[in-house]
Amino acid sequence: MQPPITEKRQLLNSLISAGTFDQFVDQVFWLTDNKPSSYVCFANVHMLMEARQDKDFSELLNNADLAAPDGGPLSKLMKMLYGKEQDRVPGMDLMPRLLQEAAVRGKSVFFYGSTDDVLEAVKNRAKADLPQLRIAGSYSPPFRQLSEDEDQEIINMMNNAGADLVFVALGCPKQERWMAVHKGKVKACMLGVGQAYMTYAGLEKRLPNWARNLSLEWTYRLWQEPKRLWKRYLITNSMFLYEVSKVLLKRQGRRPQLSK
Repeated sequence: MQPPITEKRQLLNSLISAGTFDQFVDQVFWLTDNKPSSYVCFANVHMLMEARQDKDFSELLNNADLAAPDGGPLSKLMKMLYGKEQDRVPGMDLMPRLLQEAAVRGKSVFFYGSTDDVLEAVKNRAKADLPQLRIAGSYSPPFRQLSEDEDQEIINMMNNAGADLVFVALGCPKQERWMAVHKGKVKACMLGVGQAYMTYAGLEKRLPNWARNLSLEWTYRLWQEPKRLWKRYLITNSMFLYEVSKVLLKRQGRRPQLSK
């Protein structure tokens, strides 16, 4: 059976998957049925600029089985460059939908990363909303470099649990690097969902739809964690606007001149 999504489009030096929100849902389950091990990235401005500066990270993003346009600026830029509408596919929205579909399709899920308290809150909501959902397990790893033996124990834990989907919340770019290293080892579709645990569990609020449509979620994150994020957003967003302006100016320069 052909996968629902077959196209990736270049944004700067990154390849981002193109399709509707529903196609992304179907693609994840296509991966669980057709690939023994795969991983999904949710790309935003920060990730694109990380890939712009780090060749290894660029390679792992481009090698992702699915790279969703999580950030509003990415979906808008895809439309500007390719002339086609592109749904925004945030991990915060896709994760709840995938859990619903997993319950219906009989797929099992594993939650990896974050803290024990957050994991407990995530599982409590999933059990309350989706009593038929098969939760294969969860694990909060220590905040340090794991030994080879510890890492192998985690791989065995996930594989022995028979998880179909492994949601990974370690933060960018750590979670993306983890998934790339574990492709071929973890026998599941891994998804780097970042902050999605927090919003799903009701531990963090999201902006209303009108603010999300204006790509203002970064301002909310900055307000939540100004000391940690101010430099990232100041530098990263400025660099992104600069790189995008170069691409757009180059495209404009290639347009044929109208005769007078």
